[in-house]
Amino acid sequence: MGLIPKRPANEAGAAWPSILIGLFVAFGGVLYGYDTGLISGLQAMDYWKRTFSTTGDPDGPTSGENSLIVSILSAGTFVGALLAGQVADLAGRRWGIILSTGIVFNLGVIMMTAASDQPLFIAGRFFAGMGVGLVSAQIPLYQSEVLPAWIRGAIVGCYQLSITIGLFVAACVNYGTRDREDSGSYRIPVALQFLWSILLMSGMLMFPETPRFLIKQDKYDAALKSLSRLRRLPKDHIAVVTELQEIQANHQYELSVGTASYTECFKGTVLKRLITGCLIQSLQQLTGVNFIFYYGTQYFERAGFAGQGFTIQIITNVVNVFSTFPGLWAVDKLGRRWLLLIGAFGMAISQFIVAFVGTFVADPTANAGNPNVAAQRASIAFVCIYIFFFASTWGPGAWVVTGELFPLRVRAKCLSMTTASNWLLNFVIAFITPYLVDADQANLQSKVFFIWGSCCWACVAFVFFMIYETKNLTLEQVSELYGIVGKAWKSKEFRPQVSFQDAERGMSISENVNNQVRKRSLVEHHEDFADEKPTAGPRAM
Repeated sequence: MGLIPKRPANEAGAAWPSILIGLFVAFGGVLYGYDTGLISGLQAMDYWKRTFSTTGDPDGPTSGENSLIVSILSAGTFVGALLAGQVADLAGRRWGIILSTGIVFNLGVIMMTAASDQPLFIAGRFFAGMGVGLVSAQIPLYQSEVLPAWIRGAIVGCYQLSITIGLFVAACVNYGTRDREDSGSYRIPVALQFLWSILLMSGMLMFPETPRFLIKQDKYDAALKSLSRLRRLPKDHIAVVTELQEIQANHQYELSVGTASYTECFKGTVLKRLITGCLIQSLQQLTGVNFIFYYGTQYFERAGFAGQGFTIQIITNVVNVFSTFPGLWAVDKLGRRWLLLIGAFGMAISQFIVAFVGTFVADPTANAGNPNVAAQRASIAFVCIYIFFFASTWGPGAWVVTGELFPLRVRAKCLSMTTASNWLLNFVIAFITPYLVDADQANLQSKVFFIWGSCCWACVAFVFFMIYETKNLTLEQVSELYGIVGKAWKSKEFRPQVSFQDAERGMSISENVNNQVRKRSLVEHHEDFADEKPTAGPRAM
């Protein structure tokens, strides 16, 4: 079994242009990951705490203020993700990413870099978050629409890999500036985000618009040119023409059975897919991974690892980065369902072990102020095991699944809502966590892992009942899958039957399947009859 999914033998043209483009666009995940990981380190810096404290307390902002500073990013991303559908449909997939990064995200970075008090820093966090939210919905959309089916899962999953790299780089930069006793301690890490946005914008200016968006805009010639460029084939090549005609026929069929409005997102199988997408993105957050990356430095410091919080945070980020690679291989080898099921089981077991050990063994308050160092190290080890399971399964898996769920006519709108679900739960978790774990609040400490672990068990049931297997299917075939397979656990048996170029407009997919199967059966029967040799009759006397 190879490490790279095997390209179908009958696929014409080159796949590397769309793969390289998909990989580069995934770099946008660095914006998300870096901005997420940035705040964890800043909050533990002495200079930052003194500068942004409103009470003169050397411990920095209060729990409520920390909650707002951290969570306001997620509030911005929620707003940005909701707007992403309109931006992607109006400006295009390509220009939508460029404008979101160049204007909205960079405005937030400017405000944070200039800030020396909470109000401007908080405002900057909101606009930077809004830019991240816009980009986070549009990047998987762009990737899914340019990539061939056989490699789509691995490349879309690289968006999560870029998020982990962003988290790791943020941890390293924070580690490097943590002891500075001037504004460079936080301004250098914040301003470095300009580099990521400039790189992303520069690349997007050189890339083509997606053929599917251009078909949606009735720009057939432009779509033909784009697909020809992606496949490195002449525009009149039969493979290019056939693929584009199927995309166009599918879009025309979709419009014959529904509209492209927001109300269409809440009808029929599209509603079922929207619920699936929103739940998988919400549950990805409820696994608790961002508890580690938002508050990990502070949590480890308070858990008895005084002076080692930054170091442990770097370790968890290294695990996060390298654990993503097995997931990129497995998503197209094992398929979406098995990958997510394995991940949910692994995360649930790991989280409960961390909760039990941290609460009943390693907690110094439960052992007369003498922490069990071996137990603490075991907790860290199982935190890393939990991160491994997340990074190799639910991390990339959620983005892959949502990126390929929806029909073209409402794809951008539905993706904006699923991504907004991710950011809504991200906001809730970021906001409530200080109240859950701080000593002067609920003081759950390691007990909080019981909450995340319970959510992971819910993930197991969700995957079994709701996640369809979409491995190796084109985006158009996914619509056929949902149209004729009623139960998720039976989706592995699905085989595409419909050619949308031959589909009857206004007829349901299941009716088209029966119609086309019947026609093929008649044709095969006629050919078999024609191939039969007539027997010679009796010779005339």
